[in-house]
Amino acid sequence: MTQQKIKVLETIRQGQIGGGESHVLDLVKGLNKDIFEPIVLSFTYGPMVDQFKKLGIKTHVIETLKPFNLSTYNSVKKILAEEEIDILHAHGTRALSNTLFPAKSLGLPVVYTVHGWSFHQDQSYPIRRTREFSEKFLTNQVDRTISVSNSNQRDGLERFSMKRSQVINYGIDLDRFNANNNLRDLRSELGIQEGKTVVGFLVRMTIQKDPFTLVKAIAEVAKVTRDVQFLFIGDGDLKQQSIDLAAKLGVSDMVTFHPFRTDIPEVLNAFDIYTLPSLWEGLPIGMLEAMAMSKAIVATPVDGSKEAIVSGENGLLVPCKDHKALAEAILKLHQDKSLRIGFGKAARKTVEERFDLKMMIQNNEDLYHSLLLRMQMAA
Repeated sequence: MTQQKIKVLETIRQGQIGGGESHVLDLVKGLNKDIFEPIVLSFTYGPMVDQFKKLGIKTHVIETLKPFNLSTYNSVKKILAEEEIDILHAHGTRALSNTLFPAKSLGLPVVYTVHGWSFHQDQSYPIRRTREFSEKFLTNQVDRTISVSNSNQRDGLERFSMKRSQVINYGIDLDRFNANNNLRDLRSELGIQEGKTVVGFLVRMTIQKDPFTLVKAIAEVAKVTRDVQFLFIGDGDLKQQSIDLAAKLGVSDMVTFHPFRTDIPEVLNAFDIYTLPSLWEGLPIGMLEAMAMSKAIVATPVDGSKEAIVSGENGLLVPCKDHKALAEAILKLHQDKSLRIGFGKAARKTVEERFDLKMMIQNNEDLYHSLLLRMQMAA
């Protein structure tokens, strides 16, 4: 008799592709399909949903941009019941808050992966405290909370009790993200002149990623050399303002803006330096992908970033919102190719040792098995 597969509903807040969504894609693709049957629930449509459908993964969409949206209760419960889900794995606050109550009503074990907390220092005090209270409530209700970085777990433990928590770092597909692959050369397509050092900024342009500090850093670099080309790849709320700021500072010729692309390894291959001047992070999966591609990293010492980068060993860390320090780090790497190459090799080794995709998938599978076993023993 064939053993019935374990059905896991992997749910995510949106169908757009960001760090958390990339993680869910990798997790769903990598789960052992002889044992697990992953099903996906997204709360918006988008390219991630399209990718799952191309992969033949059953994918549901319930459209809402709101957390704790009780109007989704019946729709979510219907999916859980009709698909005969065994485990709910929610990725992010919106996904968990909109699925927790129907899952609990059916007695399902619930896993919550925190891809960076919903509270952060850029918020007003009332909003931050409200979100801390919400996260405290949610983490107290689930069977296991996963933090993607030690920093995120510490932040949670400092603010509220997370009795059932663990760290599972992101994992990177080391075969796909490998600079030794025969990758298409995008430099000419992206408008890069020969001989330029290319600095890449591959993000959603939001307050969190702080594109304005990078644009100001470009103006500082321009005082020394114009042999550095900056590529801003992605969309977001601050994109047009970033374009306007580059024009105001007279560096439009040094930076080009492109929409989001899905051929990420090829895009990363076009970079010499990957920069991420974030104000906060969970664990930046884009940075880990760049590290796997043996790229020199310039980042800020926030949360998971400082766990992956040891400044002076596998990259450089600079203070948040310090455009002069950011420019100095970029110029240092521009002027010293051997240093860039050395950091890139060390970065690749870091990912191989600590952020391997196979390890991440195995850790999640082990957790699913342990939760089901605990339920069976309690029955």
